[in-house]
Amino acid sequence: MDKISPVSKSATINKQLIPADHVISLGNHVDLQWDNRSSLNIVEIKSGDDFAKVFREHSLAKENTLVLVDPSFESYFVRFGQMLNSPKFIEDPSKQKPSIVYLLTAEKPQTFQIHIERKLQNFPLFNVAGIIPGKSKPNEYVIFSGHYDHIGILQAVGQDSIANGADDDASGVTAMLTLADYYKKQNNNERTLIFVAFTAEELGMYGSKYFSNHINADQVVAMINMEMIGKDSKFGPNTVYITGYDQSNLGELMQENLKNTNFRFYPDPYTKQNLFYRSDNAVLAAKGVPAHSFSTSQMDKDEYYHTVKDEVSTLNVQNIISSIEAIAIGTSGIVTGKQTPSRVEKLKD
Repeated sequence: MDKISPVSKSATINKQLIPADHVISLGNHVDLQWDNRSSLNIVEIKSGDDFAKVFREHSLAKENTLVLVDPSFESYFVRFGQMLNSPKFIEDPSKQKPSIVYLLTAEKPQTFQIHIERKLQNFPLFNVAGIIPGKSKPNEYVIFSGHYDHIGILQAVGQDSIANGADDDASGVTAMLTLADYYKKQNNNERTLIFVAFTAEELGMYGSKYFSNHINADQVVAMINMEMIGKDSKFGPNTVYITGYDQSNLGELMQENLKNTNFRFYPDPYTKQNLFYRSDNAVLAAKGVPAHSFSTSQMDKDEYYHTVKDEVSTLNVQNIISSIEAIAIGTSGIVTGKQTPSRVEKLKD
């Protein structure tokens, strides 16, 4: 992956200097220099427009574009700039995209000069995986996964600025490692088991995208992606919800194996949040694999989500243990080759 970071930016319109926080640039350019002789499209976001809607429309421009934003949107503009002018990761810097520059100004440009400099740095990213080969069906794969990255450094709360991600997703990685140890000791897997900790989920699922595009999806029988299992779900103790529950019968098969227990798998209750395609199961699910995320996070009221307060002290360890045990029992028939879940309808080939 490559990280592109701002170095400097300057802009003048009709020889009037535009403050740096009144400039937003999009694209993967490293050195951008425009003036009134440059070939580009000039458009406006006018007073009374739906700022977010028109901003987004211009961000999808197919050519280099200068967007003049009415000063009435200053508070929105500055807030957008704090997000969009920060460093970001890009997959392929050689694929040039149109550059879009937004200026907060009331001026109608007769002359202008814009210079934006950014630096490009290469950052190697690594998934971490282990395999237990299958005994009689080595070319059929069952994947257990979680992501080991989190969101890094945030604005300090007191003296704490590190977002550790105890629930998101150390809880899921703990489950993945525990299941790897369990199945190694069981020594009864007819199918090959792949245990993987993905990188860069929070940046855009880059680790799982790479993994999923470098494995034959037709050979993947199931994917159990564990995403935040550190607290009681909205259904209470001894429950886990499964994203995209009705897209395959994986959840039903796993529940069948738990019929003599008081543990229950439920459909995802947060369907409006589209969680099925927001975690590391997404790419394989789109390729037709019964790939689902398993979670207990109460997404509508988790006050610690993506904050520095996501600490081990906030977790319910017994909930993690019971969830891991349920997943181990629930997947037993799939691991031993006795059960095969139905496929998800493909979104793409």
